Amino acid sequence: MEFIAANFAPVMFAGLIVFLILGFPVAFSLGAAGLFFALVGVELGVFTSAIYSWLPQRLIGIMSNETLLAVPFFTLMGLILERSGMAEDLLETVGQVFGPLRGGLALAVVLVGAMLAATTGVVAASVISMGLISMPIMLRYGYDRRLASGVIAASGTLAQIIPPSLVLIVLADQMGKSVGDMYKGAFIPGFALMGLYILWVFALAIFKPSMVPALPPEARTFREPNGHSGYRSLGVLALLSTAVAVVLARNMEAVHTWWQGTPVEFVPTDEKIVVAMCGGTFVAWLIALVNRITRMGLLSQLAERVTFVLIPPLLLIFLVLGTIFLGVATPTEGGAMGAMGALIMAAMRRRINMDLLKQALGTTTKLSSFVMFILIGATIFSMVFQAADGPVWVEHLMAKLPGGQIGFLIFVNVMIFLLAFFLDFFELSFIVVPLLAPIADKMGIDLIWFGVLLAVNMQTSFMHPPFGFALFFLRSVAPEKPYVDHVTGKTIEPVTTMQIYKGAIPFLVLQLTMVAILIAFPGLVTSNLDKKVDVDMKAVGEQMFEQLNQDSEAEGLGEGREDGIGTQEPGSSSEESPAIEGLEAPADPSSPEAGQEGNQGQEDDDPVKALERAAGKPSS
Repeated sequence: MEFIAANFAPVMFAGLIVFLILGFPVAFSLGAAGLFFALVGVELGVFTSAIYSWLPQRLIGIMSNETLLAVPFFTLMGLILERSGMAEDLLETVGQVFGPLRGGLALAVVLVGAMLAATTGVVAASVISMGLISMPIMLRYGYDRRLASGVIAASGTLAQIIPPSLVLIVLADQMGKSVGDMYKGAFIPGFALMGLYILWVFALAIFKPSMVPALPPEARTFREPNGHSGYRSLGVLALLSTAVAVVLARNMEAVHTWWQGTPVEFVPTDEKIVVAMCGGTFVAWLIALVNRITRMGLLSQLAERVTFVLIPPLLLIFLVLGTIFLGVATPTEGGAMGAMGALIMAAMRRRINMDLLKQALGTTTKLSSFVMFILIGATIFSMVFQAADGPVWVEHLMAKLPGGQIGFLIFVNVMIFLLAFFLDFFELSFIVVPLLAPIADKMGIDLIWFGVLLAVNMQTSFMHPPFGFALFFLRSVAPEKPYVDHVTGKTIEPVTTMQIYKGAIPFLVLQLTMVAILIAFPGLVTSNLDKKVDVDMKAVGEQMFEQLNQDSEAEGLGEGREDGIGTQEPGSSSEESPAIEGLEAPADPSSPEAGQEGNQGQEDDDPVKALERAAGKPSS
């Protein structure tokens, strides 16, 4: 028993692992392990029974956490857009745009997957939707099954890192940081990872073109009456929209100055990107709307289709992110606005009914309940673990690692990668992050950068065989038996589980490459954050000291007036008021003339004296 009491923290952590190995759900394993070791710790005298009274307060704190309200709002927004047919329309449209290129369908899957990631924030919804829609099309036109499986699963995992992401909300809450800052930090890394996926598809199109064939001419349905493809009109509209966005980005300071009425000299890069893209896409949508109403025929069918299919969800995403980045709305308010916008868009497209709404609300409730149960269990465990000085044990354990910050980061990322074989990102966020974040903060590591780094690494929990959740999601919708394609009439062979696993490996390597890039170039995250304001505490103390001195003098003047001292009759001169001269040099209560009785206690309670001592000044 003495051994258990002396090594309570590592024994408790090992006990949690035993609970998980036994196969109990993670939420209940965390809660059961916490309560069990709380009883053991009280009996062994590791901590007092007062720990039982802390639990209700912690649970009430969880229930009153407004940040976590963003989780159901963003989930509902994504599910409404996904189940209203947006994903199908997006894939069809983007596939027509990139269809003539080798690997065009794969590029369409990556781009649409990124958009679904930005709207749903849920990996399961993105992977299942893309698997149901894009897998039959890619198999129909001869895409390699390994590539098709890998690109669908990988594009679905972008929901982990591209804002607004649920994992970023959870990480921000666990680290005590702003969700908006976490979104700003993840903005560039998320799209950089998408760029790595696109580069891989381009590389296959160059070196192994048979794996990524182009769409045949008969599959390209958007044609003009004269036989033209309509790419010229689309290109002109894209150039115009891009020009508007560039001009807006370069003059963002002037726009802010005009809007706020005060000079603004600096605007963060992420804010420039979001607002500029919102302005550019809005101009394109406005042109297409005017063209449709007036029937001027300025745009081709392809350009008009792309505009009305792509622009509304893009505008909704940019509007939500823009309000959060600008500080106009909190993440919870932004999520609520996004959910309402998704409902309006679905209603305008006549793609929503009561059954669809019930399904979306049911799925949102299940996911939110799952998150809350894990959070409650993790809170119980962490409360007991902290009472047993568990963070101190972890800190001492990490302090022995060689290499300083780099050694710590390498160890943490390897540990997260290995744990991701068995745990998903919610479980990793609630179990591991609260232990690692304080240590990283003490080592001088920026927590926003650390959180984004962990979020990218946690993506691997969905991708690496044999336990990757995204692979299981795809397996549930990929064809398991030969079937006859309804378009071509050909028999399509099934997709095997081994093909899904092999297809995931290249994208898993790309995710780990992104982790290495973030470690080597932290500016990809930190450059988007607001500049830290350095506070000189000594100067603050001196300022408070001076203010208190002024208040003391004013108070002395007021007391003199109450006693009739310092008052002056109208018309009398200042020379006739010696009391006022006394105010210019008030008597020191600690002086011998004033006496010594009771002065010591007054000096100890005097805030001016305390500030003098804190500022290193001699007492007056």
